[in-house]
Amino acid sequence: MSLINTQIQAFKNEAFHNGKFVTVSNESIKGKWNVFIFMPAAFTFNCPTEVEDAADNYAEFQKAGAEVYIVTTDTHFAHKVWHETSPAVGKAKFPLIGDPTHALTRAFDVHIDEEGLALRGTFIINPEGQIKTMEVHSNEIARDVKETLRKLKAAQYTAANPGQVCPAKWNEGAKTITPSLDLVGKI
Repeated sequence: MSLINTQIQAFKNEAFHNGKFVTVSNESIKGKWNVFIFMPAAFTFNCPTEVEDAADNYAEFQKAGAEVYIVTTDTHFAHKVWHETSPAVGKAKFPLIGDPTHALTRAFDVHIDEEGLALRGTFIINPEGQIKTMEVHSNEIARDVKETLRKLKAAQYTAANPGQVCPAKWNEGAKTITPSLDLVGKI
């Protein structure tokens, strides 16, 4: 069963954020758009490149009214040290969520039981706590967060404009489509 349009499960995890430990929960993220980026583990080789990519584009996510969360199966203590020792991860101004019990990775169906790690999963969650987009793939393939930003803006547009759909390669400001019987077979 797909997680699309489902309500996220209740969770409460500790995170490292801007020099402090904070609690992040399903309740604390309500009321705004959220992007959850799951990664296998801290102190690896590919994960810091993704954290840095998210950090380099963080202002755009904030401008879109969205918060970004990085999630690994490590603890929030490990994330503190990762943030302090990795130049790439040190750029992060968003929460780094620890999931040592693997409850969050299991709730989002990205947990690898045999390894105790997460797959690379990206989820956009609307202000009501529903998953609107998801992308999950093999761990050797890093993501491009600009595509996540594009998907976020598409999800926000369609939420604000019911009855509209965003065609392939849609970007903010581009033309959308109003589905109708008249368009069937004509596009």
